[in-house]
Amino acid sequence: MVEQAASVKVRPSLRWVYEAPSRFIAFGFGTGVLYPGPGTWGTLLGWLLWVVLWQHLPDLGVVLLLVFSFALGCWACQRTGDDLGVPDHGGMNWDEVVAFWLVLWLSPAGFWAQLCAFALFRFFDIVKPPPVRYADQRFSGGFGVMFDDIVAALYALLVMAVLVRLGAFI
Repeated sequence: MVEQAASVKVRPSLRWVYEAPSRFIAFGFGTGVLYPGPGTWGTLLGWLLWVVLWQHLPDLGVVLLLVFSFALGCWACQRTGDDLGVPDHGGMNWDEVVAFWLVLWLSPAGFWAQLCAFALFRFFDIVKPPPVRYADQRFSGGFGVMFDDIVAALYALLVMAVLVRLGAFI
């Protein structure tokens, strides 16, 4: 799906994004129109929202936030993909926001650990090693847009766990 999205030269405007709630959500509150790297801008939005709003939630609150935000993203990305005629447009970055919340929740607190988690998540989201690439190609629609980023988040979490075990964030 990524290859298909990359070949289509659709670049929605901020005005277009703000015309529908689904677009506003799918495009990460408008950060998806920022170039280059709308996925990176979405991940940065996720980090900011985490630090300002979510990091002090109890674990059950975070789980509920993640489940709700994932379902909301499936709906918003499906609707927005339908509006664009591009199932996984690069500007749809709510998937990065939600997946990075998962990474931040399960990573050590502190700026350096979060920066490392950010770099790892962006690496795995961009490179898409198997099975991230498989998930990206196998699942379609809004669920597919959201799911491959969760798989990339799991890779980032695995590396973070190894780094924690090695004492990198003491």
